[in-house]
Amino acid sequence: MFRSLIRTRSQSSSSLVTMSSITQRGNSRPLSDAAGSHSRDKILVLGGNGYVGSHICKEALRQGFSVSSLSRSGRSSLHDPWVNDVTWHQGDLLSPVSLKPALEGITSVISCVGGFGSNSQMVRINGTANINAVKAAAEGGVKRFVYISAADFGVINNLIRGYFQGKRATEAEILDKFGNRGTVLRPGFIHGTRQVGSIKLPLSLIGAPLEMVLKLFPKEVTKIPLIGPLLIPPVNVKAVAGTAVRAAVDPEFASSGGVVDVYQILQHKTTPPSS
Repeated sequence: MFRSLIRTRSQSSSSLVTMSSITQRGNSRPLSDAAGSHSRDKILVLGGNGYVGSHICKEALRQGFSVSSLSRSGRSSLHDPWVNDVTWHQGDLLSPVSLKPALEGITSVISCVGGFGSNSQMVRINGTANINAVKAAAEGGVKRFVYISAADFGVINNLIRGYFQGKRATEAEILDKFGNRGTVLRPGFIHGTRQVGSIKLPLSLIGAPLEMVLKLFPKEVTKIPLIGPLLIPPVNVKAVAGTAVRAAVDPEFASSGGVVDVYQILQHKTTPPSS
């Protein structure tokens, strides 16, 4: 996902190249009949052309919201009809100035930005880039900020320390700048259909059966030392998308301390939003 938003290089390389923000929009197509009731809600999805981000864009459009996306590559390479209903911005979160045009008129931001690499790269991708977005959104008067983070996997966290260090730093910034208007989603393995070029990867072939089995265990088993985190149930990407959109637009969306874990995501997908 991080390749779509920011470009990382080895320590011997020069600094990141920053692109100016440009806007791309496909042919105008009508939104759903529900659009009128949501006409004031405008959602910006950071990393909207990635795996999770594209599902969030589709879900927000399905519910009738105005949707835009910012990523390093700009417009999605997919040829699905929904792509034409999104306003696509091109920019680099490591250069906050490129984010400002995309924030104009936005009421909610959902960030799906994340990635792997060296520890320093992971801190920059998962931390610095997102923190820049949080600060810019707060300064721009955005009402709500939703962040797709990651579940705590115990000792595994030490193997990709920079990844979780960056994630947790972003979480802290969101809760500091937005308080109860900020929501952090912590899914584990996200399954569904992931498209890579012309290839569709059916991640649910593994994820769906595991979700069905592991969600039957009580949440407490995930606290067992060493093996507990491995028992965190996977969750479907559509459930993550639905919960993220609801957190972005539902003023009564509540969670403990602003953090929503896998079990709460599974619960929210079966609970209708408040009217």
